[in-house]
Amino acid sequence: MTFDFNIHPDSVQLTDDASQHPWIFARAFNSGDVAAVEQVYEPDGVLVAAPGQAVTGAARVAANQRFLDVGLPIDVRPRHVYLADDIALLIVDWTIDGQGADGQHVHLEGTATDVARRGPDGCWRYVIDNPFGTARL
Repeated sequence: MTFDFNIHPDSVQLTDDASQHPWIFARAFNSGDVAAVEQVYEPDGVLVAAPGQAVTGAARVAANQRFLDVGLPIDVRPRHVYLADDIALLIVDWTIDGQGADGQHVHLEGTATDVARRGPDGCWRYVIDNPFGTARL
């Protein structure tokens, strides 16, 4: 598995700027380390692993691992960030594209509709990560 970044999970630097959170997620994802990805979520944060399938806890870890197993980096393009005190709505276009770990071409894309919350430490984490936010069931 080859990614753009080679970071250790302990080195994920969360942000105090909600508009930067998608980039923090991409950096963690592109490390290829599911533990790094987990740091960008609140403990009870939800990942919508597929349209209509919300998971948390160990199921969230497993779902993120399946995305990582594709073996390609994610490209994020934040479109909108809306803030209300310590809550942020993030609309983010994303793409995973290239030759996957199995040698087959992979193209995944979506427009995420994500909710993040500023924690007591001032850093943002996902409460809801909905990568297929605009998909129909």
